[in-house]
Amino acid sequence: MSKTISDTRRLIYASACVALGVVLPMAFHAIPNAGSIFLPMHIPVLICGLLCGPFYGLACGILAPLISALTTGMPPMAMLPSMVCELAVYGCVGGLMIRALHPKSCYIRILCSLVIAMLCGRIAGGILNALIFRAGQYSLQMWLTGSFAAGLPGIAIQIVVIPLIVLALRKASLIPASGWSVG
Repeated sequence: MSKTISDTRRLIYASACVALGVVLPMAFHAIPNAGSIFLPMHIPVLICGLLCGPFYGLACGILAPLISALTTGMPPMAMLPSMVCELAVYGCVGGLMIRALHPKSCYIRILCSLVIAMLCGRIAGGILNALIFRAGQYSLQMWLTGSFAAGLPGIAIQIVVIPLIVLALRKASLIPASGWSVG
């Protein structure tokens, strides 16, 4: 019975993260280029992976940009495939790492899982852009600029805010301590 409750909670949290992945960027798009600077869609996808696991994180990474593009036009269709892949990797790897890493500190566990997910997503996005989505037009400089330099404020926000949110949810007992060790 408790596994069913846990699965139901994960589904609810993942659904809330998908909804935040659509609504949060809308607030930022009122400011020119704020989406590519502050990376608001990344936050709920990364949180979903860390809280709900790799399957729900992957689903959130696919659904949030897809629903957002269909309902708000953001991200633009030209960027959508690359963004879906990058965000799906964020959610999936975040969920895998939070279960695979076991340092003594819960904060270090969250932070390491987060940073690994962020790096893997950016690497996957860069490889897919270079080989498929923008083959022949994509360079290492474009990847470094787009994945790191332009989004540096968003990366800093993610590294500071996401662990605090996840820790607060754990402290409030909204996610069980054993939740990361289960499927």
